[in-house]
Amino acid sequence: MAIFIDETSRVLVQGMTGSEGQKHTTRMLASGTTIVGGVNPRKAGTTLDFTIEDEDVEVPVFGTVAEAVAATDADVSVIFVPPAFTKAAVVEAIEAGVPLIVIITEGVPVADSAEFFTLAEQAGVRLIGPNCPGVISPGKSNVGIIPADITGPGRVGLVSKSGTLTYQMMYELRDLGFSTAIGIGGDPIIGTTHIDALAAFEADPQTEAIVMIGEIGGDAEERAAEYIKAHITKPVVGYVAGFTAPEGKTMGHAGAIVSGSSGTAQAKKEALEAAGVKVGKTPSETAQLLRDVLGS
Repeated sequence: MAIFIDETSRVLVQGMTGSEGQKHTTRMLASGTTIVGGVNPRKAGTTLDFTIEDEDVEVPVFGTVAEAVAATDADVSVIFVPPAFTKAAVVEAIEAGVPLIVIITEGVPVADSAEFFTLAEQAGVRLIGPNCPGVISPGKSNVGIIPADITGPGRVGLVSKSGTLTYQMMYELRDLGFSTAIGIGGDPIIGTTHIDALAAFEADPQTEAIVMIGEIGGDAEERAAEYIKAHITKPVVGYVAGFTAPEGKTMGHAGAIVSGSSGTAQAKKEALEAAGVKVGKTPSETAQLLRDVLGS
């Protein structure tokens, strides 16, 4: 099994006709994802041709998400549109009844994220992102920008705030493979949280152990530690990025800012360890901790 996506997922690409959309649609198709359509009101009724392993794949373009869902039974949408248009794209997908929306776009205004997050919550729609690499269940489906050739299917679940560290951990544990790897994004407001992913991995029979990657800023990791202590029976190992970050300075992600002792890497590490999570000092050490856990 896997969490959130699998081989039955039918994926719509909002922004497919743009350069980034075309590039990553090609990658998603090449990794076995079922892409059923794109959305662009100005190009409705046309098709885009992709060459995948010397075979031509034709993907239709629809004028609206609602039209695309009606025609294709799409149940996932991935969004590759500029920040100024992201809110409208997410709202359109929510109103069309798409149950899972993956928002790759970086630089989405926090006020916009707050607005569409509230709408999604009211509609029972799962958002992943914004400012995230997406989600992959190797060998089944890949929605977003995560490279599909790093690793294969396996028994590890990965949830990470950082795209780059998602890829690195997948590489470090490529010998074990993954049920699902999910990059949740590092903005102050995101849809799917560490806790959401932890709960899904706990319920997934394929996932035997979980890697959780956090970073400085906010209290998401501390809250996840409390959840792990109360609800997670599977082994969890962790890594927290940002031990050398200067106080009060935003580092990379919009949510990664430290105020006093709140949100520091050390505070997060201590909270996780108090919940029984083994925390590595580096991604490589974290990967070895997981191997040790599964080996025992």
